[in-house]
Amino acid sequence: MNLTEEQKTLGRRNFLKAVAGAPALVALGGVALTRGPVRGGPVKIALVGTGDMGGGLLNQYQKEFCDLKALCDVNPKRRAAMVDRMVKKGWPKPNEYDDWQEMLQKEDLEAVHVATPLWTHAAITVGALNAGKHVLCEKMMAKTPEECQQMVDAAKKNNRVLEIGYQRYYNPIYQAAYESIVKQGILGDVYHVRLVWHRNSTWRKNEEAPSSNFDPSKFGYPDWEHLLNWRMYRKYSEGLLCELGSHQITAASWFLDSAPTAVYVTGGTFRYKDGREVYDHIYATYDYPGDRTVTFSTIQSNAFEQNYEIFMGTKGTLIMTRELEAYLFHEGEGGSTTRVEVSRPSSGPVADSSASQPIDSTSRTVNMGDSIPNKGVSYLNEIAEFCGAIRTGSPIRCGPEKAMKSAVAVLIGNSSAEKRTRLEIP
Repeated sequence: MNLTEEQKTLGRRNFLKAVAGAPALVALGGVALTRGPVRGGPVKIALVGTGDMGGGLLNQYQKEFCDLKALCDVNPKRRAAMVDRMVKKGWPKPNEYDDWQEMLQKEDLEAVHVATPLWTHAAITVGALNAGKHVLCEKMMAKTPEECQQMVDAAKKNNRVLEIGYQRYYNPIYQAAYESIVKQGILGDVYHVRLVWHRNSTWRKNEEAPSSNFDPSKFGYPDWEHLLNWRMYRKYSEGLLCELGSHQITAASWFLDSAPTAVYVTGGTFRYKDGREVYDHIYATYDYPGDRTVTFSTIQSNAFEQNYEIFMGTKGTLIMTRELEAYLFHEGEGGSTTRVEVSRPSSGPVADSSASQPIDSTSRTVNMGDSIPNKGVSYLNEIAEFCGAIRTGSPIRCGPEKAMKSAVAVLIGNSSAEKRTRLEIP
């Protein structure tokens, strides 16, 4: 889906008019983010996982909110590089660990930020919560529904903050769209949502091991390939429906104020027959209450449409594209103005090195005229508000209950693909 420049101008103007004065956009200039939590100062925090996701997240840490005490990663080369980066940026040198349990025992921490492979989320999160730490765990929540429930239970038992990193909840564009357009009924009745995340890339990494004698087996990976490309293997990963789809399914559930009740998924490993165990093409249809249908497709053979969410209502159409821009079209406006025509894509495919766009990618810069500057602001807000919730008790925006529903929808979706049948979602 690529809009003409004329359509972009019209859709952008409609959107900005509809959300004019929205608190999320008014505060986006950064005024609300210049001070640390009101009481207690910055939160003593450690990051577990310094790969593509973790490294990008570190760029969004603010000294007003975060007192970074330690970095933990099983890859010593990557971990050391992140330590050097933070020191060059003026941060006190954090301590290094390859064992998160040792880190919890030795460090005086209040919070742990988890950005590790999916299969480790539950163990690290539950361990940190039981050690009395608050946890910000990146999406997807966990690899099984049982693990998700363990995380929920541990947070409640220990009375700790547990947030799951669905950054769209912290994106001012999405906040403004939800509050000023969706909740106000401007779209009318929404019966169909289309979710797309298309790329033309392998998703496979090529990188040398940290050293000739590096042995990842003690961390659960038989060799360097399994650690480096963990997203390709079902033991550690839930594939593209998790890494990409869960972002958009969560956004659809948020805007529809409900969760899916059934799913049918097809797909396969069609292009990259390189030993990967996850699909490179996925097509999903989710049923929602109220006779609403959400479709999701992700392919690795063509990047023309890039990624977007379209909410199609009886009164209007809302398009959220690449987490950067939003367009609103009123149904019937100008005769055929809601028809999407083809134009040259504005940027190329997502880089191979990460599951989604890099947090600090220049293509994440919000591009809506002068109204919405900044980049990486969703993650910056996510981390800042997590710390604020610890200090002041302010509410988190997603929460483990919503994140668990998203995870279950993905996991049942993968089961549907394997069984090639429609499945109910409990």
